[in-house]
Amino acid sequence: MKTLTLLLLLSLMAFAQNTGHAEDKRIVMIAGKPSHGPGEHEHRAGLLLFQKCLAGFPGIQVEVYSNGWPADSAVLQGAAAVVIYSDGGPGHPALQADHLEQLGALAKQGVGLACIHYAVEPTIEKGQREFLDWIGGCFEINRSVNPVWPADFKTLPDHPVARGVKLFQIKDEWYFNMHFREGMTGVQPILAAVPSASTTNRPDGPHEGNPAVRAAVQRGDLETVAWASERPDGGRGFGFTGGHYHKNWGDDNMRKVVLNGILWIAKVEVPKDGVQSTVTAADLAANLDKK
Repeated sequence: MKTLTLLLLLSLMAFAQNTGHAEDKRIVMIAGKPSHGPGEHEHRAGLLLFQKCLAGFPGIQVEVYSNGWPADSAVLQGAAAVVIYSDGGPGHPALQADHLEQLGALAKQGVGLACIHYAVEPTIEKGQREFLDWIGGCFEINRSVNPVWPADFKTLPDHPVARGVKLFQIKDEWYFNMHFREGMTGVQPILAAVPSASTTNRPDGPHEGNPAVRAAVQRGDLETVAWASERPDGGRGFGFTGGHYHKNWGDDNMRKVVLNGILWIAKVEVPKDGVQSTVTAADLAANLDKK
């Protein structure tokens, strides 16, 4: 009987260690299917890296689901936040089947939503209205653009998502001229920079360029490339347009912005110095898609 009791106790301890405490806030991360070349759009590796960085952070439990929308949507129930890192446009996992409706139901419950890189792009016909509501902004074809350029972040706001972040510069595929809520209502820019002249080198196209963008770059307009938003119902959203190159998650400041943002949308207190994490070359080489 003593042996049975001991085995039962050990099983319960292992279960608690693997699943987290019942009171922990669940953060569900959805990684899109493999795409692009090696080291680019590494959705699964990126989210597993974030999961590792947040491991042991008190009060949360992070779950990662790979290759698109979870087969069992029931895993979304009870989540405090949902993070999507995937390709966008018509193939966006949130635009398939009834997934927008599922996210809408979660949003009504106050669940936070974060979209990273291409995942900030729904379509005008499907998802744009919801994304503007849920995360405060989105990429819109023939308006927004996706050039690769060295964004130089010279200012940071007084906001929990920016805690502990130092000014930095990094080259990535930073989208800009995003479509935000009218008057930026409830939207707080987190990262903003002035795009370089090189961002207008490509011909006009749905993602490449347009007259409005060329004029803005010529004027030297400051462009928001990462933001936090709040909804009237208290729900929170986070949009981050970088993340094309997996190696960039090795930058402490870029990574910290996203980790802070994930906590913030889950309504978890962000530490005064932000989320502390260390990423090694081995960490960045782990879990890459076979391309």
